Amino acid sequence: MRSPYRREVLEITHCADETDEHLSLEVYNAVWPHDALTIDEVHSFKAAVPEHLDLLARFDGDLAGSGFAAIQPQRPDVVVALVTVLAEQRRRGAGSAFYDAISAWTREHGLETVEAVVADDDPESLAFARRRGFVEDRREKGVALHLAEIELPSVDPPDGIEIVTWAERPELARGMYEVAVEASPDVPGWEDELVEPFEDWLAHEMQGSGDRPEATFVALAGEEVVGYAKFSLTAAQPKTAHHDLTGVKRAWRGRGIARTLKAAQIRWAKENGYEELRTRNDERNAPIRHLNREFGYRPAIGRIYLRGPLSGRTGKARTSS
Repeated sequence: MRSPYRREVLEITHCADETDEHLSLEVYNAVWPHDALTIDEVHSFKAAVPEHLDLLARFDGDLAGSGFAAIQPQRPDVVVALVTVLAEQRRRGAGSAFYDAISAWTREHGLETVEAVVADDDPESLAFARRRGFVEDRREKGVALHLAEIELPSVDPPDGIEIVTWAERPELARGMYEVAVEASPDVPGWEDELVEPFEDWLAHEMQGSGDRPEATFVALAGEEVVGYAKFSLTAAQPKTAHHDLTGVKRAWRGRGIARTLKAAQIRWAKENGYEELRTRNDERNAPIRHLNREFGYRPAIGRIYLRGPLSGRTGKARTSS
């Protein structure tokens, strides 16, 4: 039994090397197995952001949690934070210590708002954020498609539209970027996000460790790129493919192009041995949510995004009895 008089030391430290990064990822994957990543994806994400903070929490040397924060080029006015504490280590002060440390880091960078990410099946973490003044900003509903339960959909493009892979036509990158610039601001929840300049967008959004040209589908009208859809893939979930952006230019919407792109993705995934597709959509995004239901996607774990104030504490490590 733990002595009631013994004081446990809670230590918050920066990830000093790749060993620490692996420990941080170990905590994340334990708590978020449905969104598990590899260290390569972690490195890709860090390379895509101008500033980040990666922390570990330990009680008397035993790993308890990880705290990650970043300033993204798409939203430079807010710090996005993901605080992850192992289930058996909760309610001991690690979450509060992470909040203090992330708040101090946010303040050092001249910002005032933190966006916290919480799974929608985790009421304890949601309550933790709300007690600290965080309010819900938006909510993404999760869905999953179990490929063993469906027949392969036909891919029937509208008249005048051709579907190719990016691997077949690598020169289409600039046209895909034009789609992203036009379509991204129209996606509910993404309205205020900036699209990076072309070379940065190409490196960060299309050439990360989870991006594959053969799993990126492009809709062409003649030589004009009018839409595209891509997967985000990870070796941490070798049987699951995650949908990324599906975008269509405004003038070409309502013709069934998004449906055709989605059908092409489903066929490719099933033919290449994937068992499950997952995605999340803002609850206001009625068109894509309706399309997913028609293809047979079922409810899965989603995410809640909350925004809140900074802690007034210093962010130093603390002790708890």
